[in-house]
Amino acid sequence: MRIALRVLLGYFLIVALAALLLVNVFVQQVKPGVRQAMEDTLADTANVLAELATDDLLAGHIADGRFAARVRAMSQRTLDARIWGEDKQRTSYRIEVTDARGIVLFDSAGKEVGRDNSRWNDVRRTLRGQYGARSTRDDPNDETSTVMYVAAPIRDAQARIVGVLTVSKPNRSIQPFIARSQTTILRWGGVLLGSALLIGVLAAWWLSRQLLALRRYADAVTRGERAVLPNAAGEFADLGRALETMRLQLEGKQYVERYVHALTHELKSPLAAIRGAAELLEGPLPETDRARFVASIDAQSRRMAGMIDRLLELAALEHRQHIDTPQRVDIAALAREAREDVAPRAQARDVELQLQLATGVPGLSGDPFLLRQLLGNLLDNAIDFSPRQGVVELRIGCDDKHIHIEVADRGPGLPAFALERAFERFYSLPRPDGGARSSGLGLNFVAEIAKLHAGSVSLANRQGGGAIATVVLPLV
Repeated sequence: MRIALRVLLGYFLIVALAALLLVNVFVQQVKPGVRQAMEDTLADTANVLAELATDDLLAGHIADGRFAARVRAMSQRTLDARIWGEDKQRTSYRIEVTDARGIVLFDSAGKEVGRDNSRWNDVRRTLRGQYGARSTRDDPNDETSTVMYVAAPIRDAQARIVGVLTVSKPNRSIQPFIARSQTTILRWGGVLLGSALLIGVLAAWWLSRQLLALRRYADAVTRGERAVLPNAAGEFADLGRALETMRLQLEGKQYVERYVHALTHELKSPLAAIRGAAELLEGPLPETDRARFVASIDAQSRRMAGMIDRLLELAALEHRQHIDTPQRVDIAALAREAREDVAPRAQARDVELQLQLATGVPGLSGDPFLLRQLLGNLLDNAIDFSPRQGVVELRIGCDDKHIHIEVADRGPGLPAFALERAFERFYSLPRPDGGARSSGLGLNFVAEIAKLHAGSVSLANRQGGGAIATVVLPLV
């Protein structure tokens, strides 16, 4: 399982548990919270009404006095109110007054007058001087029919309890508000959970993207490819820089070791030739032999100097991971310039140069100096292998996404075993005219330039004899 998915699942599990716990606590607390608020209101109302009913109770007119008349008038009042989205037309209070024995003397609903309520907690506890309240079902089989009763004592002038006033209200009258609150909490809980999931997905995607970029970079470095350090943020940027530093240090050590081995191996032959010629020159020699050995020393020293120069150029090129300041390059104009550069050499070897440019070849983004060297190396190599009075063709074409560069000659071609090794460092073949081998760095140099431009190069034999080198560069 990917680390990003693990992070996402862990994050979502924590958020989901927290959200469910939070929603559950809120939902479970809504109903008791609303009922507690209602009980508090009923307690205040009961005590206010108890004071208002005291005179009529003491005068013996609690059932037919002014208090009873006002309470009955209250039940007929039309409220026409809209409370938090709920319509309310009538009051839902019910008021009962009992005497000191708990017998109902007044009932605003007119149902329980004369009934003994002394066994109910609201009346019984209040008569004892305690706070009296209860919640009882009107229908024993319907749990939604509960009614909350809150009582307050009625006292005479000596502060003796002479009666109890009870205010009751059906719990179902506040159920719409409870349901609305619970729905709102659940809805916003869902929004919270969805938002947390979205944030978790984005965070996991970002984390996965950063790690994937660094992994691709590490894989590319492992394969020996050119790799640009990806853009990263925070600790990932620090990790990327650490990987880049480690790569440079390791590559630097391996690079030096590899190049020292390669250079010492390739310098053995010219050094041996120089040393042999120098030993022979120490003794008496005919002038013609002396001139020949001096020329050999000069040729071998030039070969070593050229090899070292090419190797330094190649080392600098291989260490470049990307083109620092790419420019728009007119490849057609560059091809004309490269042809003019090698024209004297081609003329000296009696080789004809032909340039074929497709119409509408666009420019490409790259390093004009390196691309010119790429063309020059390909043309030099083709001239070296062309026979006298041969033809070297330089063709530039394109399609929708790539520019194609082809350099073809009519030389002997390459043996099958050499086709796969032609771009190896220091690998070279003898020239058809018996000339000395090259440094074996030219085609390797071409391959590195092509890779630096995100392109490729290949070498193949032509029908009818000769070889053709093909470079494909992207149009970016």
